[in-house]
Amino acid sequence: MESRRGGPLRWSRRFGTVAHHIPIGVVGEAEETVERRHTLAAHHPELPPVYSTPDMIRLMETASFQALQPFCEDGEITVGISIHVEHRAATGIGMRVRARAELESFDGRFYTMRVTADDGSQEIGRGTVGRAVVHVPSFLERMRERARGR
Repeated sequence: MESRRGGPLRWSRRFGTVAHHIPIGVVGEAEETVERRHTLAAHHPELPPVYSTPDMIRLMETASFQALQPFCEDGEITVGISIHVEHRAATGIGMRVRARAELESFDGRFYTMRVTADDGSQEIGRGTVGRAVVHVPSFLERMRERARGR
């Protein structure tokens, strides 16, 4: 079986995922300007107003999604399955953060993205993000079944 884009498909009943051939090296980016809502202080007032690690990871996940989504079929998305990230430098309110994700490897089921984030003056984070392709209607049906206790 082949995808619309000509690459091989592999269906996994257990996870409802479809693995696609996606070229190694494909890149996605995402960026945002740090606002108070992105800072540690927004979560805990006693902490400094610097870009939070969860927000940096969210931006890296978004960049990963952007890289892989063009290769998905209708009704599919990619979802995060693992995160291994270091937050290496603080970034303040008003600074622009850019995340970049590049497909580093594919093991037959999961995609590994090499991710970085920078604030225009230095790298603030790096690591890897794992992703899988999910068929949304099948995924939602499994979640409904789980909610019903099946």
